[in-house]
Amino acid sequence: MSPQRVLSGMRPTGQLHLGHYHGVLKNWLKLQNEYECFFFVADWHALTTDYENPQLIASYVWDNVIDWLAVGVNPGSARLFIQSRVPEHAELHLLLSMFTPLSWLERVPTYKDQQEKLSNRDLTTYGFLGYPLLQTADIMIYKAGFVPVGEDQVAHVELAREIARRFNHLYGKEPGFEAKVLAAAKKMGKKNNLLYHDLRRNYQEQGDALALEKARAMVERQQNISIGDRERLTGYLEGSGKMIFPEPQALLTKAAKMPGLDGQKMSKSYGNTISLRDTPAAVTEKIRTMPTDPARVRRNDPGHPDKCPVWNLHEVYSSEDQKNWAREGCISAGIGCLDCKQPVIESILKELAPIRKRFVASFPRVANRHGKWPVKLWMRCGRLLV
Repeated sequence: MSPQRVLSGMRPTGQLHLGHYHGVLKNWLKLQNEYECFFFVADWHALTTDYENPQLIASYVWDNVIDWLAVGVNPGSARLFIQSRVPEHAELHLLLSMFTPLSWLERVPTYKDQQEKLSNRDLTTYGFLGYPLLQTADIMIYKAGFVPVGEDQVAHVELAREIARRFNHLYGKEPGFEAKVLAAAKKMGKKNNLLYHDLRRNYQEQGDALALEKARAMVERQQNISIGDRERLTGYLEGSGKMIFPEPQALLTKAAKMPGLDGQKMSKSYGNTISLRDTPAAVTEKIRTMPTDPARVRRNDPGHPDKCPVWNLHEVYSSEDQKNWAREGCISAGIGCLDCKQPVIESILKELAPIRKRFVASFPRVANRHGKWPVKLWMRCGRLLV
């Protein structure tokens, strides 16, 4: 099942916004119907940069879960869980840290990049240096075959592959390994035994990747062999040891850069977000007060769409006809800025309407809360994650 298993997590940083929806959650909605999915709240990962405020992380965890459910992530189709509620993540991370070279972590491209971007925080900790290793533990513990990531995170999956390979090399060896493999192959029956060795030979002598995939699939289908024999047969296809942990593959997702209200990338840090829980009135007010092309001081001043943050939202939400209308009207001063913003407001409200409907229907107290979480709600969310 590992090749069809997907694992993905999200750091709890508060209520989710349209950037999270377009960048991650829309992809989750698709994946949950195609793979065996494990989606988790990465609260330990949040500690790598916010270790001074753990109480905030605890409340943000449930904000994440509620927003996932409101968007349409289905606990019946995907398994949802909180990272810190599964202590084995930390245990495997500790064990992996015993043999992972320090240089492997230091060469991860995002390490220095994030230090520069978050220069206002103290990131000279092992937790920050080692968070790609914790990601590796997250992946390996479920033997996930695919990890959906953007291009900037591919290096983390490559690190996970190297660590899985090193683990298998160090701990997959055992006395009499080949004899045990041959005995296990015979348990599959005469026909499958011959086919297994033919496929292995085709892969190792000719580099036939299809033969390798066929052999793996055949081993996975066997019902009369033990887990240990399955690991030996899988490992023998490529080397001389058991395949204890599979090497995960990066499932590249198209980078969806959601523009914020000021034209920059939508981010809570920039204060330019539209929350998934915002009321229609709040959404309308935020967009109506967005800055526009500074050249358009008066209604009859011509503007240029490429210099206007509103145009970035048109690129995401508007049809070609609407974009042509907005561009032409802006350049010719045929429409005002509020006229230009109205189609964007309508499109965003249409997208958020079913999300907010589910949110209000399922969590009415949260929709109107201004204080602590009701105890019953904590219990309800906890049951959803079992």
